[in-house]
Amino acid sequence: MSVHDIRSAKRPDPDQPMVDVANYVIDFKIDSSEAYDTARYMLLDSLGTAMLAMKFPECVKHLGPVVPGATLPDGARVPGTSHELDPMQAAFAIGTQIRWLDFNDTWLAAEWGHPSDNLGSILAVADYLSRKAEREGGQPLTVRDVLTYAIKAHEIQGCYALKNSFNRVGQDHVILVRLASTAVATAMLGGTREQIITAVSHSWIDNGVLRTYRHAPNAGPRKSWAAGDACRRAVMHAINAVYRGVVDYPSALSAKTWGYYDVAFKGREFEFERPFGSYVMENVLFKISYPAEFHAQTAVECAMQLHGAVAGKIDQIEKVVIETQEAGARIIDKTGPLANYADRDHCIQYMVAVPLIFGRLTADDYNDDVAADPRIDALRDRMVVSENPLFTKDYFDPDRRYIGNSVQVFFKDGSSTEKVAIDFPIGHRKRRAEGIPVLLKKFEAALRGHLPAHRVKAILEATADPARLDDMPIQAFLGFFTL
Repeated sequence: MSVHDIRSAKRPDPDQPMVDVANYVIDFKIDSSEAYDTARYMLLDSLGTAMLAMKFPECVKHLGPVVPGATLPDGARVPGTSHELDPMQAAFAIGTQIRWLDFNDTWLAAEWGHPSDNLGSILAVADYLSRKAEREGGQPLTVRDVLTYAIKAHEIQGCYALKNSFNRVGQDHVILVRLASTAVATAMLGGTREQIITAVSHSWIDNGVLRTYRHAPNAGPRKSWAAGDACRRAVMHAINAVYRGVVDYPSALSAKTWGYYDVAFKGREFEFERPFGSYVMENVLFKISYPAEFHAQTAVECAMQLHGAVAGKIDQIEKVVIETQEAGARIIDKTGPLANYADRDHCIQYMVAVPLIFGRLTADDYNDDVAADPRIDALRDRMVVSENPLFTKDYFDPDRRYIGNSVQVFFKDGSSTEKVAIDFPIGHRKRRAEGIPVLLKKFEAALRGHLPAHRVKAILEATADPARLDDMPIQAFLGFFTL
């Protein structure tokens, strides 16, 4: 960490965490076939989730230019639409699409987050640069290039999250989307090591947004576009560093009184469990079966298993006992009325009640019409949520990273169901063989729900051969998604 006299105007050396990020983005060679294979599935899953989001008008209204007419012909495209935008606004739109349904990948540690949110910046910048190169006779980026940048963005966000809890100081995890996206977008634009450090210093000076929009009593739809907002700002920092030559702020983290550590992180420096590599992409969690906050994924699976035993006896239930991890208890244990869909998809009681009653949990189940069913809130009132210390222990174990939950239903006549406990969901690394076929079905169904049949056919053909997909220019691949 830089040591700097607050009275001295002499600029110190850059803070080491910023240097480490720049060195990783510039120098590190990804040689993990597992990381690339997982990244390929992540790309498909994220684009499929973006297509699913197109069913929701509240999402679609965010996807165009900032004001009508502010388009950029031959700019960056927004999948599933006809929009062509400047790369900053396209980054916002793509990031918003991917995150809207809470159905893209997840990373859980001291901090939580969704590393594929970074695709908002990566795809927007890649499409903009590659379409420009195509017009000017240059070399466009390939899908493989995009996967490389995605692996590095995942790694930056995920490694920061392992030991540093931004939620504990009230900040939202999208601060790490902005960090990771700033670093890789600067490199994509041709930035040097020094320019990446400059851009990253600006990202830290932004401080962080409050995560109040994720928690009672203020949970609301901003959580669905917050990552897009981080992507947009990341691209701005990258453009400013590479094209405009803005100056750096070398002790943005460590400056006494005015730096990020003192202002926002209670004076603590960042801690790191491991050096940057490809660990995060290899271990990332996919949301495959249910659009639900990830700490509740296994709770939903438990409830689905119990549906057959309780569906005809909902009015006879005395209580439902849910055991979860500490993070789940802190984030999604909610009582009282739920104001909107964003409130409901962050309530473990709601996410258990719906599958117990209906035997399903889809994005539509968070809408007002389903939530109006009186059985849901009546069942929520009979739920007891508590932390299971073993679930918490396995959650933080770097060799496990489980997300355990258990559900048991007790009836008024004194009988009960079995206690169903699941340590990790289908999207976990330990269930990849089981999960990937389901992920691909999710992807295909999402495409068919929004794109013309000939586009779906072309996408499925291109993605069936990993080598062919990797070599494809990214603007050609994204062109399949353009309306």
